[in-house]
Amino acid sequence: QVDLVESGGGSVQPGGSLRLSCATSKSTYDTGGCMAWFRQTPGKEREGVASIRIRDGTTEYSDSVKGRFRISRNNIQSAVYLQMNDLKPEDSALYYCAVGRSPWTCGISKEQVAYWGQGTQVTVSL
Repeated sequence: QVDLVESGGGSVQPGGSLRLSCATSKSTYDTGGCMAWFRQTPGKEREGVASIRIRDGTTEYSDSVKGRFRISRNNIQSAVYLQMNDLKPEDSALYYCAVGRSPWTCGISKEQVAYWGQGTQVTVSL
């Protein structure tokens, strides 16, 4: 059993900001070597948003969020964050934290995910 504790979702107006947090155990954090955020809306495929390789901080972003979202990590707390700025209505989704299978395959592909969190809702509307 792997626990991924997500927080920080909510409702915000277009142009606003939110910060998502995800914490897990140190063993999961260190063994996976990769943490990522995905999102999903009803009827659509789950899509990768951002990933970060734990050992060196290498990041990857989807084109739709590049320049607006920033993923970061805290190795002491075994946590990862997603700072979301200039939010748009199309960013509304259920956001999932994920642990990767290996630092060598770290990225925003669903195939590299070993564990998923429960999801936290982000709603962007007037």
